[in-house]
Amino acid sequence: MRLMLLIVTVIAALLTSACSSPTPPPGVTVVQDFNTQRFLGSWYEIARFDHPFERGLERVTAHYSLRDDGGLTVVNRGFNTKRGMWQQSIGTAYFIGSSRTAALRISFIGPFYGSYNVIALDANYRHALVCGPNRDYLWILSRTPTIPAEVKKQLLDTATRQGFATQKLLWINQPH
Repeated sequence: MRLMLLIVTVIAALLTSACSSPTPPPGVTVVQDFNTQRFLGSWYEIARFDHPFERGLERVTAHYSLRDDGGLTVVNRGFNTKRGMWQQSIGTAYFIGSSRTAALRISFIGPFYGSYNVIALDANYRHALVCGPNRDYLWILSRTPTIPAEVKKQLLDTATRQGFATQKLLWINQPH
């Protein structure tokens, strides 16, 4: 019983330390003059860094909607190719400061929050580059299942300038 309590305590401490810093990585700039209303709706995940909570998922989408308390509801959905089924995760996100600055804290697991930062966004809110609390988390999102080559290059250049190892990106299968 004591061992189990110790294990649970250690896991909780690790999760808290890994997920409690809702700020962008040092030297990474987030989008200013952010318009939440324009960001709402569905996005396709075009590329991401590999991490356990999305491993093996294809056709991944994210849907953002407003909450009554001023935050956002985030619904991530993807097809698990090994299990042959859809998986979904629902989270909540809140702006760290002003809603005009695209830096949020996000949680999919109870009181544990991580960092969610929009670091590039085109003027029409069609393509976005998002990172987590460090340079181990990066996503390319689009309103459509594919992106033009010039947009891909622009987003990769932006990520590289901000210190991300873009060669580690996984390119996600999306329906056409």
